[in-house]
Amino acid sequence: MGNSGSAVKVCTDHQGGINWLSLSPDGQRLLTGSEDGTARLWSTADSQCHGHFQGHESYITFCHLENEAAFTCSADHTIRKWDVMTGQCLAIYRGHTSIVNRILVAKDYLFSGSYDRTARCWSVDKEKQIQEFRGHRNCVLTLAHYSSRDVLEEEEEEEEEEKVSRDLLVTGSTDCTVKVWWVSSGRCYQTLLGHTGAVLCLILDAPNRELFSGSTDYTIRTWNIVTGEQLKVFKEHQGSVICLELVNRHLYSGSADRTVKCWLVDTGERIQTYKAHKHSVSTLKYHAGILFTGSGDACARAFNSKSGVLQKIFRGHKFIINCIQIHNELLYTASHDGTLRIWDIRGICKRNKRRLKKERSAQGRSSQKGSLSRLFNNKVGCMVQQENGE
Repeated sequence: MGNSGSAVKVCTDHQGGINWLSLSPDGQRLLTGSEDGTARLWSTADSQCHGHFQGHESYITFCHLENEAAFTCSADHTIRKWDVMTGQCLAIYRGHTSIVNRILVAKDYLFSGSYDRTARCWSVDKEKQIQEFRGHRNCVLTLAHYSSRDVLEEEEEEEEEEKVSRDLLVTGSTDCTVKVWWVSSGRCYQTLLGHTGAVLCLILDAPNRELFSGSTDYTIRTWNIVTGEQLKVFKEHQGSVICLELVNRHLYSGSADRTVKCWLVDTGERIQTYKAHKHSVSTLKYHAGILFTGSGDACARAFNSKSGVLQKIFRGHKFIINCIQIHNELLYTASHDGTLRIWDIRGICKRNKRRLKKERSAQGRSSQKGSLSRLFNNKVGCMVQQENGE
């Protein structure tokens, strides 16, 4: 395992804990949302702060960054849209009556979930609320979005009654349920029942018609998003499931039990457990065969995703790491201590690439040997058959 390295840079501009960190689609900028009620824009090219968004009347819970616009939601019950270049507030979305926990931008829609037990849909370009999704008995914590076109066959689409818009919103709540809603009408399409604790995280695999939900009941559940059927229950965690990541049909789950587990989605088998955390695993991200985690013990860690071996510990934060991002072989960690730290991970990535190359080479030689062996056996078989006159 490599030594714990020091950060390349420590950004201390915020005056309160950082609750979320978002990377723009083009990778040029990062957005941090803070307990100090402001958001800051950072360049990934020079790691400098290039924007300071002020206006919220309470702490920022979550943020989302597009290439040209930034979105923040707050305990002041509002959502704001900001111009990335000028820092000007372009829109204020008002309507929620409690803390806004989460936002999601998809197409021309802005979705939000709140402690007021509702989710809402807004027009991105206007301050207008398009739809309200009411039905949860407690706060809405997490969101996902998809279109029925992503999951239904053409003949199935013809049978759908929603002809105007086929967009659907998925909400997870502390009322232990997941709900699926038609965006156009606000009607609840499905209520997914099975969890016995708050639903903390959702991840969607639309091409395979699957939804994964993690809960305080210590389980992860897989659902068919067309039929609503519960497909599998992953039960080995001993604490709340806080975060999920899906890569190549491998599901990674971070938990309050201080571990991350890797599951084969198709079989439900748990194939790896990543230990060494001294507190809850709060965030995780897979990159180039490496699993990066952030924890309540104020450390980030890098594991070989296949072997589970701990490769590096990133020490320096004083409180929980709430979010991580990776770009150009730099690891960005945002913490409740108010700092954004930037770490060079080129060495780990390079070592991992060499290891993968060796493994592929070894597999290739093994495969070649197997082919030669089969060829030899086939020839021997043919010779035996000829000698026996067969």
